Amino acid sequence: MHSANKHRGTYNFKELKKVSPSLTPYVRQKTGGGLTIDFADPKAVKELNKSLLKSYYGLRFWDIPENYLCPPIPSRAEYIHLMADLLKVKPDQKVRCLDIGTGANLIYPIIGVMEYGWQFVATDIDQKAIENTRKIVKENPQLQDKIDLREQPNPRDIFRGIVKEGEHFDLMFCNPPFYESAKEAEDATQQKSSNLKTKNTRNFGGRSHELWCQGGEKKFINDIAFQSKFFKDQIKWFSSLVSKKENLKDLYKTLKKNGVAEIKTLPLDLGNKKSRVVVWGY
Repeated sequence: MHSANKHRGTYNFKELKKVSPSLTPYVRQKTGGGLTIDFADPKAVKELNKSLLKSYYGLRFWDIPENYLCPPIPSRAEYIHLMADLLKVKPDQKVRCLDIGTGANLIYPIIGVMEYGWQFVATDIDQKAIENTRKIVKENPQLQDKIDLREQPNPRDIFRGIVKEGEHFDLMFCNPPFYESAKEAEDATQQKSSNLKTKNTRNFGGRSHELWCQGGEKKFINDIAFQSKFFKDQIKWFSSLVSKKENLKDLYKTLKKNGVAEIKTLPLDLGNKKSRVVVWGY
């Protein structure tokens, strides 16, 4: 894990409970000693996120509607710090970022603002998600004037309708939908529940476009890659999380056809989960 990532090591549940008492009912003793939560329980995971954002990032309010994606914060922070290294960020350097598909949680902009003071335009196709992020920004003064929220009117467009004429960004983030269909997502949940010996619940939540889209991650990241060429003069670095290694081949092919000048594949490994971030620039 990156040396700047505040979530290295194990969670200090004793301290987190002090900062966020609402976490207390979900904390339990684990076999062999120490404290933990039931990571298969969506409510417990959500309360953990609330406590982490309050304790490590100084937020006084954070919440998401029921069943919306509640992302693991350590991995999101890792992505942010990897991109800070890419940009060779200096103290007080002004950096402007675009977050594609911010969801109702707004995690990338929150961490980017609180860790580096970056400016963000955060987008989503879901009106309810955007409304929730507006509430998060409104309730946290340190986020105001740092995050601009925009609803994407056309789900087929990544940048058009969002990036304005004459507008420029240093970096684009994206956490694409992983699955190709609701059934694939549900089957994966059932398999995970079986492995964890729990009820059939999705511990990190997630709704339709947050978890699946036609063609899944493969098509979504290739759409980003194809459409990026039309905005190459306005965005310095494009990037996306790529969870499935087998999706890299087609992504590289699309990017090379576009004539990108540079492609970087950065490992993002947390525990047993192996992933990566692909970054490209023209």
